[in-house]
Amino acid sequence: MNSSTIANSDPLRLITIPISHYCEKVRWALDLLKLPYIEEKHVPAFHRSATRKYGGSSVPVLASKSGNFTDSTEILHYLDTISSSDFRLYPTEPKLRREVEELEELFDTRLGVDIRNWAYFYRLDNRDTMRKAWCKGTPLLERVGFEIGFPLISAKVRQTYNITAESAALSLQGIREVFEIVNQRLADDRPYLAGDNLSAADLTFAALAAPVLQPPEHPVLVAKIDELPIDMVSVIRELQATVAGNHALRLYREQR
Repeated sequence: MNSSTIANSDPLRLITIPISHYCEKVRWALDLLKLPYIEEKHVPAFHRSATRKYGGSSVPVLASKSGNFTDSTEILHYLDTISSSDFRLYPTEPKLRREVEELEELFDTRLGVDIRNWAYFYRLDNRDTMRKAWCKGTPLLERVGFEIGFPLISAKVRQTYNITAESAALSLQGIREVFEIVNQRLADDRPYLAGDNLSAADLTFAALAAPVLQPPEHPVLVAKIDELPIDMVSVIRELQATVAGNHALRLYREQR
């Protein structure tokens, strides 16, 4: 059975929290590879009943007849094997592939975490904002649960991720450090982070950086820049003006 047959006979189900930038990473990969899928959206806390039956706890989770995948990078590797497209997220050349995988790991473990914590510091207590971020397209009962349980859910998220003014400041420092790494890689007008083609490294950077860049093409972002707190706007404008920021925004314009 070839990859095209596998993809066509294997309905993919993507379990998400709508605003999650890790979910956006997988959503974008599925769209880019033109793989049909069903997205099942859930409110935080309520998502666990959906992910648990597929062996996961956090999102994203990808469920398929070939197995269930509970990590965004693991999912992208799997998608690369079933896509019938000539395009590949991971180069076949070993050295280039290692570069892509190392950058993806950097973005997953540092950039994604720091951006989540920084953004939540400013927005987590805003019920209207979090309703848009967490509830769009989710089941009615979960939306009702959000209204009833929002103070508890937001408090639990704050505790789980240790969201404080001090941790937000450290997260912002980490964001700037990763952006500088990307700035340096693109300093010679390289079109992509590794090699001459778009890869999982570029897609991961752009998707995870989206909350601090606010690309208009993003399918889920919930606020206009001028509606955000002034401290957030200042950082967004700063990072949009960088080489790295321009790279991610270009990818959203041209590839999303």
